[in-house]
Amino acid sequence: MIEDISIRRYEQRDNDDIWLLHRAALGDMYQSGAWEDDLKDIQKNYIDNNGEFLVVELDAKIIAMGAFRKINSERAEIKRMRVDPQFWRRGIGQFILSKLELLAKEKGYRMLQLDTTIIQEAAQKLYTKNMYKEFKRDKVGPFNCIFYEKKI
Repeated sequence: MIEDISIRRYEQRDNDDIWLLHRAALGDMYQSGAWEDDLKDIQKNYIDNNGEFLVVELDAKIIAMGAFRKINSERAEIKRMRVDPQFWRRGIGQFILSKLELLAKEKGYRMLQLDTTIIQEAAQKLYTKNMYKEFKRDKVGPFNCIFYEKKI
């Protein structure tokens, strides 16, 4: 893991950097569409709805992000796990996921769910390593996805 990184809650001033990171992390598989509309109002879709949206910074630059949002009183959905490709394989995804799980538990959630595409093998390994279990496969926008869940 990289020394000198910090993690904090999203702020309105982060919007442009969030979109840049979102696109960069998805690389060639990025496609614009309704599936990303939640990023148009992060405050409303995450923070104001008993969720959280975190950014990771290095030298005042956002290099990663992750969030969760409420599904119901006991279940939340992990979303927008993104790490700048320059920083892949350094433990940052694990860092964010662990923090999100802790915050979700503090907010009273008992179950987390998430999805990733069938081609994002590194993400699949991260989630299964953290005891997430596959419960279905389905399409999200243009993507074929695997859905996972975990009791916390």
